[in-house]
Amino acid sequence: MHETLLSKFMSRKGLYASFWFVAIIMVVALIYFTATLQKEVPPIPKQVVSPTGEVLYTYDDIVEGKGYFQEFDLMDWGTMLGMGAYIGPDFSTEFLHHRAKYLYDFYAMQYYNKPASELTDMERGAIKERVKQDFKVETVLKESGVTYTQASSEAYKKNVAYLTDMLVNGDKERAFPGGVITPQEAVKIAAFVDWSQLVASSLRPETDRTWSNNWPHEPLIDQDTGWNSHIVSMWEFLLLWTLTIVVIYLAYEYLFKKDPNEKLEPALKITSLFKSQKKILKYIPIVSGFFLIQLFLGGYLAHLYADPTGNFLFSQKILPFNVIRSLHTQIAILWVAIGWLVGGMLIAPWIANKDHKFPWLVDVLWGALVVIGLGSIYGLYMGATGEMREVWFWFGNEGRELLNLGRFWDIGLVIGLVFWFLLILSLIRKAATNNPLVGTIIWSAFGIATLYIAGMMPIHKIMPNFTLDDYYRWWVIHLWVELTFELFAAGVIAFFTVSVGLISHKTAVKVMLFELLLITFGGTLGVGHHYWWQGLDEYWIAIGGIFSALEPLPLALMIIEAMKNQREQRLAGGDFKYGTPFMWIAGSAVLNWIGAGFFGMVINTPTISYYSHGTYLIMPHGHVALLGAFGYISLAFLYLTSRANALANGYVWNEKISKIGFWLLTIGVLLFALPTLIIGLEQTRIASEMGYYYTRTREALQNMSGWMWFRLLPDGMMILGGIVIFYDLLTKTFFGKKEAAA
Repeated sequence: MHETLLSKFMSRKGLYASFWFVAIIMVVALIYFTATLQKEVPPIPKQVVSPTGEVLYTYDDIVEGKGYFQEFDLMDWGTMLGMGAYIGPDFSTEFLHHRAKYLYDFYAMQYYNKPASELTDMERGAIKERVKQDFKVETVLKESGVTYTQASSEAYKKNVAYLTDMLVNGDKERAFPGGVITPQEAVKIAAFVDWSQLVASSLRPETDRTWSNNWPHEPLIDQDTGWNSHIVSMWEFLLLWTLTIVVIYLAYEYLFKKDPNEKLEPALKITSLFKSQKKILKYIPIVSGFFLIQLFLGGYLAHLYADPTGNFLFSQKILPFNVIRSLHTQIAILWVAIGWLVGGMLIAPWIANKDHKFPWLVDVLWGALVVIGLGSIYGLYMGATGEMREVWFWFGNEGRELLNLGRFWDIGLVIGLVFWFLLILSLIRKAATNNPLVGTIIWSAFGIATLYIAGMMPIHKIMPNFTLDDYYRWWVIHLWVELTFELFAAGVIAFFTVSVGLISHKTAVKVMLFELLLITFGGTLGVGHHYWWQGLDEYWIAIGGIFSALEPLPLALMIIEAMKNQREQRLAGGDFKYGTPFMWIAGSAVLNWIGAGFFGMVINTPTISYYSHGTYLIMPHGHVALLGAFGYISLAFLYLTSRANALANGYVWNEKISKIGFWLLTIGVLLFALPTLIIGLEQTRIASEMGYYYTRTREALQNMSGWMWFRLLPDGMMILGGIVIFYDLLTKTFFGKKEAAA
């Protein structure tokens, strides 16, 4: 009975039904949580006043300050509620900590007529309780307004003066040159930052936790994480280990057993290219060129991390850290996304066995993407450096980490993605009949094209509430790359492995459906692990924690599939013509598991995330996962396109240089994880023992300077690997030699 049920579940029909059942449940749940979201986000008060009635700032000041915060891209220098870049301060924590310090001195003078530094332990304990009462009882964040105590009013004014000086004149110790933001703009930004401090320190109504679920750790007011984080973390590990064993068992027992009656498809034989496929060759230098630029920018940023007070080749006035970081991340998204578009346009004519009616549309898309790419890069720089004050929202730097493009460029990118989807759909829609591989490619392409819109609401202005804004920002970052891109990858990889004769169509479909089931189950509500500390309610800790534990499961399956395919390739012998693109796909599966699975679980448990949020510990996960999960597949598409061109034209194909580029990049990114992991662990220790404020100071990193400079080795290897890959793709694609003439 048990075996029969499992067999039915693991059949093609059972997996197909299970996928749709899970997908509907997950989407309905996400829609429900989104519909009720307004009830749980922290309010923006109409005004914040002192006990004498003095208006310190208003709702409009907070919203205007958020606009300036975005315009000058401060989220790519420091963090807001832990969200952003790690070289600058966490603005919320700085205001909270400085306010607490001022309150200690204020009440010490009031009660004992001496500064806090001279208090006895008994006296200090009494003052701590008074400060906690100011934070947790007397200060209440409400939409109708906030009334500060006299002490907190004075602390706010001190914070405004501190932040204004830092933003206007710069913070040389943390690579912020200054000279762009005016004092008037800085005062508005201070209002926005103080609101975030209220989110992090004042209690959610009828609870004993703050709006940010007691983040950050602040010993001055006894603010720390609670039992719920620990118990959810425990369940995460239990679920991950147990279900990983279950997934591996099901995969080997029902998916990878070789049926002697199954026949492999003959390997794809390419003797010519369709016109549209020839036209996508021009995408190769654009994608690989953007990739190389991104690597060089990453090396520049690494130097500033190690030596923030110095210049590297260029003055920081010309290349500020925050501007270059926004370029570094946005160019990464551009080259990865365009590489995936190349893959879709390459395989679509093969699936349909015919070409587009108007192949020149591929040229139109290429031109549009080049304009969007170059225009957005110009806007990112000019906007954040204050050269687009009147039109920054539309053409400049929108200043939301990883979603920095000005709204005009956002709209252009969506139009380009939809145009790409229609190109794919027009060609292969008839081939989708009873073919799950093709259907998956079509509908995941639709998801890729449309989900980006979630990060563009409201379309004509900024969203006033940071927490609400961040909710939808993560829809794009997480659901775009960890759901729709993963679904597209599963469909394309399945199609590729069948087309080159590595596994049978029947096995590929079952494996892909099982992956779709796992991706949808873990990846949809797994977005919740981004919501723990930025103002949403505590239940997200349980939802995000549990489903985050499930996210590595499809990755484990992918690595098993890659290993099996590699073995099949080796046993088949003969001349396997697609070794180079397959090398990148197999490498993607391995790095995907290491980056998204292993390093993802390092930071995804609530207990660890509470202390490591916004530290270097995030870097190994972010870099290895993005490059492995998505970048390697993008490069695989480029190499598959180049290989198809070589086969069609009878060019010599040598894998030696390709392998050098692959291993330089792969070893480099894995070595990159070592120093950032060590630095991140030290920061996490400091946050746990001393409080989060101290972990973001430059002093906390001084004894880690050796590991900072160690990054020269992995960064140098990755840059060299990028150069080799760029050279290799260009020579193979545009300067190939005929085999007969070789």
